Amino acid sequence: MNKLFKQIAGVAFASTLGFGFAQQAKAVEVQEVVSDGGIRAWLIEDHMNPLMTMDIAFTGAGAATDPDGKLGLANMVSGLIDEGAGAMDSQTFRGEMENRSIGLSFDAGRDDFAGSLTTLTRERDTAIDLLRLALSEPRFDDEAVERIRAQVVSGLKRAETDPRDIASRTFFTSIFGDHPYSRPVSGTFDTVAGLNANDFRGFVGRAFAKDNLIIGVAGDITAEELGPLLDEAFGSLPDHADLPTIPDVTPKFGALDVVQQDIPQSQAIWGQKGIKRHDPDFYAAYVMNYILGGGGFSSRLTEEVREKRGLAYGVYSYLANLDHADLMMGGVATRNDAIGQSLSLISTEWSKMKKDGITQEELDNAKAYLTGAFPLRFTSLGNLSGMLVGMQKEDLGMDFLDRRNDMVNAVSLDDVNRVATNLMDPANVTVTVVGKPEGDLAF
Repeated sequence: MNKLFKQIAGVAFASTLGFGFAQQAKAVEVQEVVSDGGIRAWLIEDHMNPLMTMDIAFTGAGAATDPDGKLGLANMVSGLIDEGAGAMDSQTFRGEMENRSIGLSFDAGRDDFAGSLTTLTRERDTAIDLLRLALSEPRFDDEAVERIRAQVVSGLKRAETDPRDIASRTFFTSIFGDHPYSRPVSGTFDTVAGLNANDFRGFVGRAFAKDNLIIGVAGDITAEELGPLLDEAFGSLPDHADLPTIPDVTPKFGALDVVQQDIPQSQAIWGQKGIKRHDPDFYAAYVMNYILGGGGFSSRLTEEVREKRGLAYGVYSYLANLDHADLMMGGVATRNDAIGQSLSLISTEWSKMKKDGITQEELDNAKAYLTGAFPLRFTSLGNLSGMLVGMQKEDLGMDFLDRRNDMVNAVSLDDVNRVATNLMDPANVTVTVVGKPEGDLAF
């Protein structure tokens, strides 16, 4: 999926642990930088290598805001705004990035429109100028528009027969009904065919503004150096975005949807109610899910479905927090004649978690992993700058890196078992299966 489901609990760590760049460790310090023009960013300095990454997000500017009849608009813009800007056509713009080893990319999720910039220190000024042009003066030339449209259409054609894509679309339509979350991020053949440069310019004018902009920066730059670059990159944006309000939604669970497809293996997605990111019990739910299906080979689902019976290569569950809905989801793919048994085993583990909870040994092992292993995931600047965006979006505070492991360690056995009783809802799970499943598919 897109960046929506990246869990902030799983992308942060105590700053006292430190992290490694160029085989050396140093402490993490988050700074807030405010430019002369009032643009704010969070910064982690690291001067071991001459590199800088910047991640940005325009909140509330994702595909959920696509107007009726123009589905896929945000997604198309994400593929076009670095295809020529200002006086540079697509070939010139892309050539400038390639010649200077500058990485610039954009992505549209359901909730937000995101961007990522990577540059060598010596090319920093040029990289910032290219970012400014992409956001403020995108060209949307006919050649680039038709080329990107062809790429999107090709992706839509693949998605028509891809069981994972079919399952995802069917699942989201089932639980969200007529809410914007039910609509495909990439649009449809008809809507994508009708999009034009005026639509793209309208989106940019409405969606890219200072008041919905979040910025995270990591690498070889000081706070004093960053301030002027923020004004250079974003100073020309309008003060306020003009975006529709997306309502909160309570997903409807409990359905079983089967999409017949003549393939040897069935793909299943399931989901139930979730828990809000700022709920006091979020970390108890996070630990519980790690034990159930989020811990890879350490999880109960993997043990029962893969290790003991060899029914599937992988099976998993996770907490998914959207801006306007919260889910607990999972997935498995296996032979058509084994999908029923796999879902039965998963349902049994779902019910056992609700009824019996976890053991102290499971809790101790989960906490040891969750507090000890995550620092290893942040040995790249891009992960760090992206993490800073997530921390700001979720309003976790600049000291979150210091507090995160303490919050995990504070979770008790009673906490997890109480949350398991209240959160797990095996009687109200929506299951979507794509393939030629055999046998009973009851969850």
